[in-house]
Amino acid sequence: MADQTARAIAPAQGKLGVLCVGLGAVATTFIAGVENVRRGAAKPIGSLTQMGTIRLGKRTEGRAPLIREFVSLASLDDLVFGAWDPIPHNAYEAALHAGVLDKHEHIEPIAGFLKGIAPMPAVFEQSYVKRLEGVNVKTGKTKRDLAEQLRQDIRDFKKKHKCDRLVMIWCASTEIFIAPGPAHWSLDAFEKAMDANDPTVAPSMLYAWAAIMEGVPYANGAPNLSCDFPALEQLAKDKGVPIGGKDFKTGQTMMKTVLAPMFKARMLGVAGWYSTNILGNRDGEVLDDPESFKTKEESKLGVLEHILQPQLYPELYGKMYHKVRINYYPPRGDNKEGWDNIDIVGWLGYPMQIKVDFLCRDSILAAPLVLDLAIFFDLAQRAGMSGIQEWLSFYFKSPQTAPGLYPEHDLFIQHTKLKNTLRYLKGEQQITHLGIEYYQES
Repeated sequence: MADQTARAIAPAQGKLGVLCVGLGAVATTFIAGVENVRRGAAKPIGSLTQMGTIRLGKRTEGRAPLIREFVSLASLDDLVFGAWDPIPHNAYEAALHAGVLDKHEHIEPIAGFLKGIAPMPAVFEQSYVKRLEGVNVKTGKTKRDLAEQLRQDIRDFKKKHKCDRLVMIWCASTEIFIAPGPAHWSLDAFEKAMDANDPTVAPSMLYAWAAIMEGVPYANGAPNLSCDFPALEQLAKDKGVPIGGKDFKTGQTMMKTVLAPMFKARMLGVAGWYSTNILGNRDGEVLDDPESFKTKEESKLGVLEHILQPQLYPELYGKMYHKVRINYYPPRGDNKEGWDNIDIVGWLGYPMQIKVDFLCRDSILAAPLVLDLAIFFDLAQRAGMSGIQEWLSFYFKSPQTAPGLYPEHDLFIQHTKLKNTLRYLKGEQQITHLGIEYYQES
């Protein structure tokens, strides 16, 4: 039973253009995957928007519709794809090069579709992603010139493909670490920095600025600063545009956001947590550069500290040693191995160990996240939800939050937050899991 007024949500009518920044392993796996699903050749496993249900009301009511039947979401049939990339390969060539999907089962049957998606010239500077070289790149006198070219690309794509709405997802590589500085505090300072070619204005920020200026929701799937600073946060509010990030929550960090809450819930201590990764795709090559790795490290290291709250539980987590390593190992390709050694402490201080060896496929885990983010960010736009979309923290390693708030990393709290937001939008009762009403005498 609804206990509040449903929020007005514009209908999901017409085409939704999904603009991917980057046409590498993640983007091509996402795009090819959606097309295979649309043709009935595969299932959208891993996608909450396509396969997830949502409980409504009391358990005794038995109401649990599919999310896509509960709230108005864009249909897979209405998605249209575009991309920017510094490498000129079309989606077919890029998918073959990435080596994620089986060529004969999931690429060749849709070859014509994939060949029709050619990347637009990218805003790219090698100084921000040192292990990559780009030839399909834009030129301009200033960074604002480049950002204005992106705005024109957005307008041209929308017109050419007759899209009613657009979303933009950063699916490209990790940039070097940049800390927020004077250029990021206000919109005026940021735009002056673009005009002055300030090195603290990275390419991902230009994409975010262009998207917001064009009224396009922007989700950041890498740990780059991108839109996570006051100037663009305020711009997004002023323009009524949803933004969020950072860094798709896929392999090792996903495991941490499941295991760490268990330790804290049971008041088990953690003496140390050593994590190492080997991967051989383009992302692994980029992260082989220490400056790009620092950006990723910041994203991965913060998870445990926020979940375990050592300031509240110094005896359990105050002296925890946390180390993260990422190693480029070409033979693995996109099949990443994430290995964790966790030293935990139990009753009377007795030590125990947990070892996790996750042989995951990075882009296979990321692709359904891209789909859900595109669809949910479009929902947020149609529901008039501007600025930071913290309710979508479920999808990110380092969730963006309002100033002064610490991010919530616990996967299950994030999941509850997401579903309660959907209930809120539709005027349904929030689920607290209290359950006392089942046992009280009437």
